[in-house]
Formats: sequence, C-alpha cells, structure tokens
Amino acid sequence: MALPLGAVLVMSFGRDPREVPFVLQGKPAPEFRLEAIDGSGEVALADLRGRKVVINFWSTWCGPCKIEHPVLLAAARQWPDAAFVGVIYQDEPAKAASYLAREGTAYPHLFDPQGTLSIDYGVSGVPETYFVDEAGVIVHKQIGPVSWELMQRLLGAP
Repeated sequence: MALPLGAVLVMSFGRDPREVPFVLQGKPAPEFRLEAIDGSGEVALADLRGRKVVINFWSTWCGPCKIEHPVLLAAARQWPDAAFVGVIYQDEPAKAASYLAREGTAYPHLFDPQGTLSIDYGVSGVPETYFVDEAGVIVHKQIGPVSWELMQRLLGAP
C-alpha cells in the first residue's frame, strides 16, 4: 500500500495543486462566428486562418482585464500580422462599447449572447487569453492578465 501512495506523491511533487489541466492545448481552436459590438459585421475564426490569433475573454467589471487592456492594445498595434479578438464575457455590449470608447480599441470585440463560445473554450473566469497558431491550433492559454513578455514569447519579435 505504501508503494502506490509513494508513487502518487512522487508524481505530484512540484506540481501546483490549483492548476487545472487545459485539454484544448495542442488541439484545433473551437470555431466561432460572432457579431462585433461596433456593428462592423461578423468575425469568424475560419476567416483568420493563416495568421496567429489572440482571443481575449474580458468584462468591464473585471479589474485585471483593465490592467491588461493597454498591453493588448499595444500588442495589436505592434503585431499587425496577428489577429486580435476580444470576446465580452458575461457583460452587456453597451457597457463594453462605452468602456472601449473611453479606453480605446485596436481590434474587434465580439458579443457571445448565450456564452457558448466561453463554454467551448473552457473559460472559467476573466481575463483568459488563448493563443492560436496559423494552422488554427491552440498553443497557449493564459489565465489572468497578459504581459508584454508573454506577447513577445508567443508572437515573436515585433
């Protein structure tokens, strides 16, 4: 009995017990087609194939989302070949539009009225950001605010 228990302890050593495995890592990103809140039309993931894509789930009531907003704006301008998409999570499009009018934006922000996209991606809270490669595969999930260093690491040198 001690041997199996010892094996479990050894395998778990060094792991963060709060870390939740991300099952979509290395898998195709769930497809979507959603309306932009600014009325500019729909955005579909399939239309972005061939480019790196950064999908950021955020809300106006989220403090960490406000901290990362300037980083995302600067990154979208620094990496124009990458596609950035904001997805409003459990919030009202009018509130998000007002926030973006005040704080600025550099990419489309989409409304997911039933929240199905956040379920498809496994979002558990905001902010969460997903990095998708040119082939449409999820290469990284960031829980919490993104940093400039993370952008450089995943998007390459600007």
